[in-house]
Amino acid sequence: MQLALAPMEGLVDEPLREVLTRVGGIDWCVTEFIRVNDQLLPAHVIRRYAPELARGARTAAGTPLRVQLLGSNPSTLAENAALACELGAPVIDLNFGCPAKTVNRSRGGAVLLQEPELLYVILCAVRAAVPAAIPVTAKMRIGYENTDLALDCARALADGGAEAIVVHARTKTDGYRPPAHWEWIARIADVVDVPVYANGEIWSVDDWRRCRAISGMDDFMLGRGLVACPDLALQIAAARENREYQPMDWPQVLPLVQAFWQQQRSLFAPSFAPGRLKQWLKWLGRSYPEAEAMFMALRQIQDAVLLDRLVGSGPVELRQAA
Repeated sequence: MQLALAPMEGLVDEPLREVLTRVGGIDWCVTEFIRVNDQLLPAHVIRRYAPELARGARTAAGTPLRVQLLGSNPSTLAENAALACELGAPVIDLNFGCPAKTVNRSRGGAVLLQEPELLYVILCAVRAAVPAAIPVTAKMRIGYENTDLALDCARALADGGAEAIVVHARTKTDGYRPPAHWEWIARIADVVDVPVYANGEIWSVDDWRRCRAISGMDDFMLGRGLVACPDLALQIAAARENREYQPMDWPQVLPLVQAFWQQQRSLFAPSFAPGRLKQWLKWLGRSYPEAEAMFMALRQIQDAVLLDRLVGSGPVELRQAA
């Protein structure tokens, strides 16, 4: 079984990848998507999205990183994939799953699931441009407005050279509304000869068990569930091996939040960093009431210096600040 950390635009950046992979249980992770239009990107743009390239394309905890590209122009995607490989990317991942309206309007992400022929051309172009030893993988949803082309899209990706496919089991129109249609992952796996990863609506060990039973998959990508519960991958691994495991409690998670904040402060402007902190706390609130309380205490505070004191101080001062 492999467990991967999904990219989440605007949240799962280098600091959060470092913190989550430090917890353990993740076999590989992916950058936020790098948007490719009609030109070759400067190298510094790719490095900005993937600072881990400077240390062998691994997080500080040693977890391998893949570089994800998003776009619709086969030739420029190929050129940028080749550049990413020159910069040290060990795997190129192509995003055909993003449901964001702004992305889809510019012909990126899930909108391309309406054009399986273009998916095939893109995969062929990128595969030809990337050194043979470097895998090319892809992420897709099960359709745009419906599932009519799901199997055709999966075949196009595999036939074009994708060595693995992550399937988010919802259409673009579904967005992130439950349920995830895990049965479609099984249908897709039946028509391609490459590994398929199940993704979507895995928030707990029980969700993972149901997804495994319905999809038949043994490899999974965790996104929002892992952001909300940092040791979900460890919980799943223990369940699969029938081992006892004590899930992390808030006193164990709080130091991760503090480390994340310190990294945000070192990397980003004081006006930007607080938003990332609050966003993660909001997700953590799904699993930890203390995180929700911390979010409520901090949500109106924009002063990064004050947040330095409050986040580093722990729950007592935070309760007083509330």
